[in-house]
Amino acid sequence: MADYSIWIMEYAFMPTAPVSVMVYGAHNQGTRKMPYGYVLIKGRGTLAMVDVGYNHKEYGQVLAEKFDVHGWQPADVVLAEAGVKPSDVEHVFLTHAHFDHAGNTDAFPNATFYLQERELSKWIWALALDRKFRWLQAATDPGDIARIVDLARQGRLVSIDGDRDDILPGIDLRLAADSHTWGSQFLTIRNDGKRDSADAWVMAGDLAYSYDNLRGTDPADPGYVPLGLAMCSQENLLFATDAMMGAVGGDYKRVVPPHDQEVADVFPSRITKTGLRISEIALADGDTSLVS
Repeated sequence: MADYSIWIMEYAFMPTAPVSVMVYGAHNQGTRKMPYGYVLIKGRGTLAMVDVGYNHKEYGQVLAEKFDVHGWQPADVVLAEAGVKPSDVEHVFLTHAHFDHAGNTDAFPNATFYLQERELSKWIWALALDRKFRWLQAATDPGDIARIVDLARQGRLVSIDGDRDDILPGIDLRLAADSHTWGSQFLTIRNDGKRDSADAWVMAGDLAYSYDNLRGTDPADPGYVPLGLAMCSQENLLFATDAMMGAVGGDYKRVVPPHDQEVADVFPSRITKTGLRISEIALADGDTSLVS
């Protein structure tokens, strides 16, 4: 029995992301394709998402060109592959506020957004720092932060302080403070609805760019290797990895890193007419597959 269908919906990609960004210490090891995707969750009478991507205009477009992002498609085109519209989405869980995760909030006019209070307040702090600290702002659109603040004005932002169980039935939010960003969070989806779930999935956001972060690069000696971009602490990233792995009984394939091309090999997937990928992580009882 599964309560929720879960899909990774690719909306753009970096064709040549440095491996050293994805796996700490992997210097001079070439590049990989890095998909940009968000998570669509359907079930229990609701439609939710993890992250919203970015909007390819204004400073979002500037950042995309800076990072050599290709193939961008708007949310209405991407979600049409699932037979839904952005206006159908009721809940959006923002893992963090980098542009490629939180830059398209305006496309979801009826959604309530959930973000760690620490993530928002620390971004406001960082944006007020002297220009010499601008590295902290390298992957962030200040306009996105302003739009999130405006969501609060509209009554459409839920500010989370730490962990929250059952934010939706069977879905838990977990804070990973001072890791990839100040207030990154991940989702655990207990797809059988049980507290001690035998069918749990973790949506990692950018706490893992690759399965290599979860298993290491030596099959004979598995271990955690943090991703290359920690705005705060690699040590905290390692402990966040351990928390994610603990939520799924140590099975790294149940911790889903949406930036990893290998997701397409682990789960049933298909390429859409736009050249982007849908990967089906789980299918709720009675739901229709998007990939078969």
